[in-house]
Amino acid sequence: MNRVSSAYLTSYVLSLLGNSVAGVVLPLLVLQTTGSVLATGAVAVASALPAAVAGLVMGVVIDRINRRTASVLTDVISALSIAALPLVDATVGLALGWFVLFAVIGSFGDVPGLTAREAMIPGVTRAGRMSAERLLGLREALGAVVMLIGPAAGAALISAFDGVTVLWVTAATSAAAAAVTMLIPREVGAIAATGAGPQRVVLRDGWHTLVRSPFLLTTTLLSVGLVAVLAGFQALVLPVYFTLQQRPEMLGLVLSALAVGLLAGGGIYAAAGGRGRRRTWFLAGLLITIAGFGAMAALAGPWLVLGAAAVVGLGNGLCGSLMGVLMIERIPDAMRGRVMGLQNSILTLAPALGMGAAALLVEQSGARTGAIVLAAVWLAVGVVAMLARALRDLEPRPAPEAELVG
Repeated sequence: MNRVSSAYLTSYVLSLLGNSVAGVVLPLLVLQTTGSVLATGAVAVASALPAAVAGLVMGVVIDRINRRTASVLTDVISALSIAALPLVDATVGLALGWFVLFAVIGSFGDVPGLTAREAMIPGVTRAGRMSAERLLGLREALGAVVMLIGPAAGAALISAFDGVTVLWVTAATSAAAAAVTMLIPREVGAIAATGAGPQRVVLRDGWHTLVRSPFLLTTTLLSVGLVAVLAGFQALVLPVYFTLQQRPEMLGLVLSALAVGLLAGGGIYAAAGGRGRRRTWFLAGLLITIAGFGAMAALAGPWLVLGAAAVVGLGNGLCGSLMGVLMIERIPDAMRGRVMGLQNSILTLAPALGMGAAALLVEQSGARTGAIVLAAVWLAVGVVAMLARALRDLEPRPAPEAELVG
């Protein structure tokens, strides 16, 4: 692993770690400051909705400027939006309005930052002399490690220091991510020339590219299904189940079990993803996640639920790594920011779909029925994906030229 790939993975981990710690600290700080659960939810919405819009708008910017530059800028935005909170607290004092304001500003760093890093992957694989399979597998595995240590680190920090002080740590991780990204040569983030002369970079071109590609449309819907079903389990079904079992402390272990599975899946794909047919890897990942959600839906016991979560993570690690490889192959380089920005924006909103549906099911029919319906939804999504013509040939192919719409 050379400097380019090491810097890329390190900046990815630092950025993800900052977001993970902030995800623990910020809700607690809002609750401590305002004393209102409703206010805490309002800040969450204030960050989610603008993040989706920012992902769309910034996709155009990412297709206009160097992707490394875009990645640095988004990390700087994230760092400044977090660092502003302790500064405001030290001067005029924090209130709900300040949390909402900087949540909106910070949203221009979250989804766009993810998109910029994904758009830079082809350049990283070339300069880093590393296969896309290994790079994406390692990234999935490292992301799983952050899922394991991030919330624990956030909880440890907030128990040792006050929440405002901990925000300096999260701001520093985002700033460090930007600094490490600067170690990547600028040419790695350059947009490949199309040879067709200057072209307009228009937001709607990303939408047209997505909906006109059966492959991109099918894989996006597959990802939405997975995120929505997983969110329904994590946010509604499992909290109700563990509460009824009088084991609420085990809810936190679900995320850990999922992360362990992701770590294993990403590690396996990094080591062996370049061997064998991709269709085999794809089917294996899908079948494993279907089995995992099916076992989870049985709600047969707390420890069996945790084991099922690890199985879901394993299948997701395999599928997620492969999907990342396919995205960089099948999306035209000149369109990568807009298409991936659109995909990431949709995925930012997908958890709300899963949580809303799960809330209705659990409220009306109980946790077990909600779990069975969610597992059935994923089974249907998985079967459709396995039968979809667009996902039958997954072998390497050059990315198509972008079809720009006037």
